[in-house]
Amino acid sequence: MTEQKSVAIIGLGWLGMPLAKALQEEGYAVIGSTTSADKRAMLQQQGLQTVELTLNPAPVGRLEALLGSDVLVINVPPRAGRQGTDFHPQQVAGLIEAIRTSAVAHIIYVSSTSVYPEQQIPGRALVEADVTSPAEAAAPALVRAEQAVLALSPERTVTILRCGGLMGYDRIPGKYVAGRTVDSGSVPVNYIHRDDVVGILQQLIRARIAGTYNAVAPEHPPREAIYRRSCADFGYTLPTFIEPDGPVAYKVISSDKLITTTGYTFTWPNPLLFSYDPAAG
Repeated sequence: MTEQKSVAIIGLGWLGMPLAKALQEEGYAVIGSTTSADKRAMLQQQGLQTVELTLNPAPVGRLEALLGSDVLVINVPPRAGRQGTDFHPQQVAGLIEAIRTSAVAHIIYVSSTSVYPEQQIPGRALVEADVTSPAEAAAPALVRAEQAVLALSPERTVTILRCGGLMGYDRIPGKYVAGRTVDSGSVPVNYIHRDDVVGILQQLIRARIAGTYNAVAPEHPPREAIYRRSCADFGYTLPTFIEPDGPVAYKVISSDKLITTTGYTFTWPNPLLFSYDPAAG
């Protein structure tokens, strides 16, 4: 393991909790945050050092307990809803203000490939350089948050990880379309298994790698193949596949930069072969 021995994770949820456990098993000292006292007690019982923290949008709670770590993973889903599109960038801005006066050496912000517009560039997959500003993005608020984190460099190592559609365990594609009508069956998917996101984050932390990276399974089978297999495996009602009225916009995301830079080998490179467990979270 490298000289970085402690990791803080803002958001011990569906992704953050298994990441915390994997890092603990690797020998890191891990601390994380949750928004409720009940969940904090549950996580503490599982051996995870946890504090309460809410980003509302300013941080409320024990943020200072997280800022003593070598690495800080910001894993906060950007839920706009009633709060509006400015809310998430404001959440991140509040964190950045506190990070500037801390000793945190490496910040990782978990972003999303939703920043890329649904408009495939003929002949190639989309790469990180295709969206570098809010004006280019399908999700401008996310890019604004990314830019706020990137402004912490070069004094600190900063990594942006744009994740594709997170699948695995209880996130099973078939259950989201069961019995529905689907006109986008020919569109390729940009999925990634949770195990691979955890593995990639571990690799980024070990090697203290800076930069912006897409995290998507290297293979992109069509939605119809994914849905048919998923429904057959788990007994969901198969959706009705119809031809669209016109061309369906789509995108294919490349993870080549990530693979080349980190040397990471995907456990689940083909979304058709992802493992699932309906009872697991």
